Amino acid sequence: MNDADLQHLRAAIAAAWRARERGNHPFGAVLTDGTGRNVLEAENTVVTERDTTGHAETNLVRMATRQFTAAELAHCTLYASAEPCAMCAGASHWAGIGRVVYALSELDLYALIGPSPHQLVIPCRDIFARAGRATEVLGPAPELDAEARSVHAGFWNRQQPA
Repeated sequence: MNDADLQHLRAAIAAAWRARERGNHPFGAVLTDGTGRNVLEAENTVVTERDTTGHAETNLVRMATRQFTAAELAHCTLYASAEPCAMCAGASHWAGIGRVVYALSELDLYALIGPSPHQLVIPCRDIFARAGRATEVLGPAPELDAEARSVHAGFWNRQQPA
């Protein structure tokens, strides 16, 4: 993981803070194009939109597929404040996004949230490994562990799980 990856992950974490401030679950995502330019950002909207599929990454994929061709998306990177869940990894795959980078691992996230029947514990690497095309995956980012965890501090003991 390079300095540019860390910078974009920080932008995804900032989007997670905005989601939390708006009353949503604290997750954010950023899409960069093939040159590394930030082209889209999305927040989790599960609570405010009353949509259980309103994860930050899925919201980002919906916007991205409306604005970019499959050929363009193959050169894009999706940056996520936390490891994409099975649904979000699938959406990223079907959109054709070529690279996924995340800050906080799924296991570390679930350790913060605590036990919940809503958890579907399948690492995104397992989803991508079963796909018909390669998706590069980087994460977690130990350099950003404290930042990635901080957005969740005190949140899950007052909210329903993701």
